[in-house]
Amino acid sequence: MKTTVAVFFGGRSVEHEVSIISGIQAYAALDRAKYDVLPVYIAKDGRFFTGGHMGEIDSYKDMKACLEKAVRVLLVPEDGRVQLVRYPMKKFGSNIVGTFDVAMPVVHGTNVEDGTLMGMLEMLGVPYTGCDLTSSAVGMDKYLMKAALRQAGLPVLDAIVLGAREYMLDPAAGCARIEGKFPYPVIVKPVNLGSSVGISYAADRAALEAAMDNAFGFASRVLVEPAVQNLREINCAVLGDADEAKASVCEEPVSSHEILDFSDKYLNNADSAKSAGMSSLKRRLPADLPAGMTERVQALAVQTFQALGCGGVARIDFLNDKETGELWVNEINTIPGSLAFYLWEAAGLPFAGLLDKMVELAFKRKREQDALTFTYETNILDGVSLGGAKGTKHGGKA
Repeated sequence: MKTTVAVFFGGRSVEHEVSIISGIQAYAALDRAKYDVLPVYIAKDGRFFTGGHMGEIDSYKDMKACLEKAVRVLLVPEDGRVQLVRYPMKKFGSNIVGTFDVAMPVVHGTNVEDGTLMGMLEMLGVPYTGCDLTSSAVGMDKYLMKAALRQAGLPVLDAIVLGAREYMLDPAAGCARIEGKFPYPVIVKPVNLGSSVGISYAADRAALEAAMDNAFGFASRVLVEPAVQNLREINCAVLGDADEAKASVCEEPVSSHEILDFSDKYLNNADSAKSAGMSSLKRRLPADLPAGMTERVQALAVQTFQALGCGGVARIDFLNDKETGELWVNEINTIPGSLAFYLWEAAGLPFAGLLDKMVELAFKRKREQDALTFTYETNILDGVSLGGAKGTKHGGKA
């Protein structure tokens, strides 16, 4: 009997469309000889839909027609599996549209990749691929990630975070605080977004003010860090878990700006790449790096992955000063665009093989979780009395 994999994509995120591309790439690459595959699309309002046509990228060119043909579903746990139940339900006949054994989240950004979807899957008790709730949440928050990696002794740039209320009450004071910490130029970014959304390079006060306003349009907290001079960006993916992890080949993305931005990643090659997502990015693959640099990056990538408690596949992005040789961890993508399959193909692991390993790791983690104790036998409720009052404002001492 085949394992049924539900591929989740979409979500209430500014990276919604990017997730659709990544999700359908994974949906198409899963080995049908081993798996039955269900596409599960998460609309921008949080509703779940499925349907055979939802595994085809062309369906999403007319979203209204796509959803009209789809079936809205609810997720219901049943005997270690999860049912996709039609909603609203029909009066007659079965309302079970499908049932799956393992979930494959291929989502990007806030409200999904940040641990939100993983938390729901944990509650459903179903195995799922990739990072768990905690590593997903820490990996999405760039400031918390830096703190965790610094504690682990890994190299990260210094940074400060400003909240929206603090900054809006006195923008001049906020800018002065940044200027007192770092010389220009600086990089300004929302603290919890990916795909280089909302990121700006600021070389003076006017540019800084514009960058802050832009970033606060996407997040309530903004991170500012010094811009690396003589910058080279290097990416490396990692596959595995806490017990064993290995690094892919390294790539050097090619940017048309001071920093790699959304247009470099997804728009500049959109026509020629036929919606190929991150796999269409202009890059040097493998990266042409100085002697020993590839090994340094790969070692740091694995250390970063395991320090954050990651699982499945993740991509770690690095900043390198080409003149001094200094190297810093910039961020981790806990669900990288296109699942970074192109980095693994360059290392000799085909996309289908990468997905096989992710499913294997998902079941391994579930077995380990099932071996833990999640109940504690106690008679604490036997002696509890709330005095017969319902909804009272002032109860007894806890």
